[in-house]
Amino acid sequence: MKAFDKLPSKIEIFEVGVRDGLQNESRRVSLEDKIFLVQGLLSAGVKRLELGAFVRPDLVPQMADTELVYEAIHQSEIKMGRAKAFALVPNLKGLERAIDAGVTGIAVFTAATESFAKRNIGMSISESLAVFRDVVTEAKRKKLEVRGYVSTAFGCPFEGKVSPKKSLKVAEKLAELGIKEISIGDTIGVATPMGVLNVMVPMLKSIGSEVRLAGHFHDTRGTALANALAAMQIGVSIIDSSAGGLGGCPFAPGATGNLATEDLVYMLDGMGIKSGVSLEKLARTSLEFSKRIGRPITSRYLQAFRTAN
Repeated sequence: MKAFDKLPSKIEIFEVGVRDGLQNESRRVSLEDKIFLVQGLLSAGVKRLELGAFVRPDLVPQMADTELVYEAIHQSEIKMGRAKAFALVPNLKGLERAIDAGVTGIAVFTAATESFAKRNIGMSISESLAVFRDVVTEAKRKKLEVRGYVSTAFGCPFEGKVSPKKSLKVAEKLAELGIKEISIGDTIGVATPMGVLNVMVPMLKSIGSEVRLAGHFHDTRGTALANALAAMQIGVSIIDSSAGGLGGCPFAPGATGNLATEDLVYMLDGMGIKSGVSLEKLARTSLEFSKRIGRPITSRYLQAFRTAN
């Protein structure tokens, strides 16, 4: 159909469930259960995933054992070079911890709005960019991949609707630091497909030739999958997602989970678009993980899969 003639033939899934998916859990998730999830994701064919964050444990307690997660998976697909493990780092101290743990890539995180940046990372946007300059330089010296996040690119819990120009400006600043992959986040799940075009088309025109853009959509209002499809239609070939639809943001009141990886893979499989991820293996991993943590699943596909199995 002509409506889908510009879709990529392959989508790279960036799995954020272990970090973004778990950082807001009210109950402690054990190291054993985290390792189970990571191993299941790798077994299902996930090639790039975020395993944690080297941040202050008093601010994000669920990430306190990130070093231990990395230590446990060193003999896995990541050790053998068949998958890449990323971690969120806020500053040089976090980067040092990440390097010691053996990460293969890092991510830095800022926002399109000043209010969210200050609530989330304790810095203004300009202050965060200044910190990231040294982080990115050192990470590249260590030959690590670097990823950048622009959160609240479509809407902010404190400032409301966000102008596409504000999001574009922050993305351009990250690109100027030498970051080659930038994830554009709908942190509170307010975007619609037209909003995705309004924000991401200017970015593709401005920095798309130098930087790969990714779509990071939360499903608070049920539009995450539609937004992913809209991004794909304009040439975005990296989509962030979370196993089972886990997620939320501790600094964004009311924000619910990420786009579920299972829902994304089901759509891709049905459209003949390759992802390299086994839907059945992924679904079984997510179902077992949800039992382990006693948390209901939000993935539509998983709900159907559980009923049928």
